[in-house]
Amino acid sequence: MLLEQQEVYPDEPDNRRGTPLSYAASGGHEGVVKILLELAGVSPDKHGKFGQTPLSCAAMRGHERVVNMLLGRQEVNPDNPDHDGRTPLSYAAGNGHERIVKILLDRKEVSPDKPDNRGQTPLSCASWGGHEGTVKILLEREEATPDKPDNNGKTPLWHAARYGHEGVVKTLLEREGVNPDKPGNDGKTPLCYLAQYGRQAVIKMLLDRKEVNPDRSDDDGQTPLSHAASGGYEGVVEMLLRREDVTPDKPDNDGRTPLFYAARNGYTGVVKLLLKRGEVNPRKPDNRGQTPLMIASWRRSQELVKLLESHKAETPAQPEA
Repeated sequence: MLLEQQEVYPDEPDNRRGTPLSYAASGGHEGVVKILLELAGVSPDKHGKFGQTPLSCAAMRGHERVVNMLLGRQEVNPDNPDHDGRTPLSYAAGNGHERIVKILLDRKEVSPDKPDNRGQTPLSCASWGGHEGTVKILLEREEATPDKPDNNGKTPLWHAARYGHEGVVKTLLEREGVNPDKPGNDGKTPLCYLAQYGRQAVIKMLLDRKEVNPDRSDDDGQTPLSHAASGGYEGVVEMLLRREDVTPDKPDNDGRTPLFYAARNGYTGVVKLLLKRGEVNPRKPDNRGQTPLMIASWRRSQELVKLLESHKAETPAQPEA
């Protein structure tokens, strides 16, 4: 009824730049999409809000039939990026819509390795989303680079590891050419980030790889052990301390050791684990002359103070006023 009125423009965007077709595609309303596509004044590939086309909207939401309807129109570019450089494939991969990913990959115009403005490929998007099936589909394509870093130097493995997606990490580690110890632009390797967030199961997978250096420092000089100690992850700390190639008392750029961070943050269990290692010096000062005992004393943590004093740490001085 509305379309029969002369003053109704079926392709006019609203104040958010969304067109009737883009809203219908996003909502998966097949009947409405069909009606609009039959109208002469409707552009099936028009950029709407954030530059997304109706195809991107449908691919993002997983509306397979709408995707097929739009791809049936020759005016539709199946690899058309939005303002962020994300394509319909990028959205489908990032949301784990496997069937739509396959449909798009069957189109010769679609690049399976096209990065967006952040440098993230569809494989990167699928990896940080934890979509193992989608990752496997993309890896079947020769054009997909399994170790391609984004603008921050972070690879698909890095993204999967960061969010603890074990299945995706395992899949990527099985691929030749994937460097499991590749750091981002901040010098943090996947292991560093895993230790920072206590993702023990995935840490074990990486530590089983000989290419991974478990004592590698990031740009701040912090090692995986330092990150784990700072976060209070006892299981991770214990796992790393079992390694002969991990230095338990290694200072960072500020001169702060894993013991310093554990004491500062009040993690008594981690402090106990570290003090079991003879190389750990509870009297070691950082670049400002502060020791773990000083920090524990200022925190008024009696348990930590007694624990560190029992190892003959120096008597804490009062902080400067």
